[in-house]
Amino acid sequence: MNILNFASANKTNLNKMKDRILVTGGTGYIGSHTVVELQNAGYEVVIVDDLSNSSADVVDNIEKITGIRPAFEQQDCRDYNALDDIFKRYTGIKAIIHFAASKAVGESVQKPLLYYRNNVLSLLNLLDLMQVHKVGGFVFSSSCTVYGQPDKLPVAEDAPFKKAESPYG
Repeated sequence: MNILNFASANKTNLNKMKDRILVTGGTGYIGSHTVVELQNAGYEVVIVDDLSNSSADVVDNIEKITGIRPAFEQQDCRDYNALDDIFKRYTGIKAIIHFAASKAVGESVQKPLLYYRNNVLSLLNLLDLMQVHKVGGFVFSSSCTVYGQPDKLPVAEDAPFKKAESPYG
């Protein structure tokens, strides 16, 4: 189920209660567009972003588009204790949408440990804290680079995995 379908499918529950969704990397391009759609669908959004590839001005722009200012926490998802504090302050998070990964294939070849630390550690921290704080849903944003060089385009979700050609993949 894609993110927009997730928001639409759960819209009927919003009349009862405003569900809170945590969006990591929410000031990035895809993350910010997702935040707009979630807010337009009635969700309360908490953005966690370290601003390494974006700007805090994006939060202002989200507010201009939706009329709602999302909660924003400038934080690195590799910092377990800081993330735990965010979950404690924003109780009742129902789901996480995780976009906070380093994404440049070329840079991943030059700096593989940076990519492994950020992309794997942030994911592990979120999965662990999800259990601790009883968060029920998780959407992991990935890339079709996990399919290596695909046999055909567009790449379908049931395409066979091939050897990744970079630390990013």
